[in-house]
Amino acid sequence: MKILISTDIEGVAGVFHAEQVRAGNGEYERARAWMTAEANAAVQGAIAGGAEEILVNDSHGGFRNLLPDGLDERARLVLGKPRYLGMMGGLEEGCDAVFMIGYHSRSQGRGVLAHTINSFAFARVVINGMELGEAGLYGALAGEMGVPVILGTGDDVFIEETRDTFPGAEWVQTKVAHGQGSGVTLSPAASRRAIAAGAEAAVRNFLRGGDNKAVPFRIPAPIECRLQTQSAALADLFCMWPTLERVDGVTLRFTTDSMQSAVRTLNSLAAMSFMLR
Repeated sequence: MKILISTDIEGVAGVFHAEQVRAGNGEYERARAWMTAEANAAVQGAIAGGAEEILVNDSHGGFRNLLPDGLDERARLVLGKPRYLGMMGGLEEGCDAVFMIGYHSRSQGRGVLAHTINSFAFARVVINGMELGEAGLYGALAGEMGVPVILGTGDDVFIEETRDTFPGAEWVQTKVAHGQGSGVTLSPAASRRAIAAGAEAAVRNFLRGGDNKAVPFRIPAPIECRLQTQSAALADLFCMWPTLERVDGVTLRFTTDSMQSAVRTLNSLAAMSFMLR
């Protein structure tokens, strides 16, 4: 049993402000330590549940937030970018299931620090008629590779938004969102205990099988992506890409043959958006 743990930071207990998720200040240094500790709790729970091999993917920002010298030595760490599979980097090694730790709700929602891929660029991402955030997009990428999501952790808005996408998964609520930058959180220690218990249960349930076993989230090709940008200027920029079609002032669309191709296109557009910052 080989698990990929994809770890973001906005859903980590105690994280509520943008300074906590941006390098270069003391609050970020504390938050990245909490992020590393929640990843370790997931590692510990997965092994207790029967997992034999663990990959931990640093899935926030520049993908180099987790503290390698603080990581449980039984896991290996996926760091740095660019990488084709983004937040699912590591699946190319042949994993059986995915944990999403510290995830957040999609853009335009009331979840803590909610956004989709890039808070500056994207207002909405709709795939084959379904509005998806990072969890849905990357869960579909994993599903295309035959791998289910079996655990998700983050705030209540993230869980409510995502639960039906991954039936059979375990969920751990680390905080309650009162808005983009406020809410009520578990202590880091309590969050780690809950994540370890959820991870152990997720692996045990997956290995046990049966009717409630998590299954891959698959979106059949062709993939149509309708993308609403945060501004018309961004839509102008993105339409320099010749395969994108302008629908209106802030809405674009493109069609492709796989979720991996769709995610790679979105990540490339997100990188382009920094030209206007």
